[in-house]
Amino acid sequence: MTFPNQKFGDIAAYADAYFDQWQKAAASVDRSKLAEAANILGRLYERGGVLWVCGNGGSAAISNHLICDHGKLLATDSGLTPHVHSLVANMPVVTAIANDISYDEVFVHQLRLNAKPDDAVVTISSSGDSENVVRAAKWARDQGMDVISMTGFNGGRTAELATVNLHVDADNYGVIEDTHQALMHLLGQYLRQARMDEGVIKQRKF
Repeated sequence: MTFPNQKFGDIAAYADAYFDQWQKAAASVDRSKLAEAANILGRLYERGGVLWVCGNGGSAAISNHLICDHGKLLATDSGLTPHVHSLVANMPVVTAIANDISYDEVFVHQLRLNAKPDDAVVTISSSGDSENVVRAAKWARDQGMDVISMTGFNGGRTAELATVNLHVDADNYGVIEDTHQALMHLLGQYLRQARMDEGVIKQRKF
């Protein structure tokens, strides 16, 4: 059953229903997969590899937000110096590739020019099936790089291509994107606090 599947005349009722959907979506994320993703990212940041992140629309916004939370914030007090780049952040590059080559190539073209074998990729796509995201994931896996995919709906091709798929069992874009945003936050916060002295943790705001 999709959400919403009826008309709501009261925003409070809609909010209750929406947050109920969000709770179920958050609970649906496989915790063992989440642990795998945290291990991949932890090892990556410790060895100095680069994390490349991509997505379209709201997922592009999450990709850009991830730069902040897995860069500046994760580096604070942790002893890590994460290198995180969003493949959607440089709009002159994105539009040049889209205009001169193809929008399907906007992410993978940047990876071909800049990524190294010790790097990793996070793809964020509710459908898991956006062609530009799929091409980035496939290329990265072909190079032996780890790929963490965040998906919803039926998972799409990136769910199959990824080293680890963080799947959200939901069929509403807002609910899925809210959960992807939460996954981005909690991965960064978990990795940060795991490398901090407990006394310092108590003094900080996360």
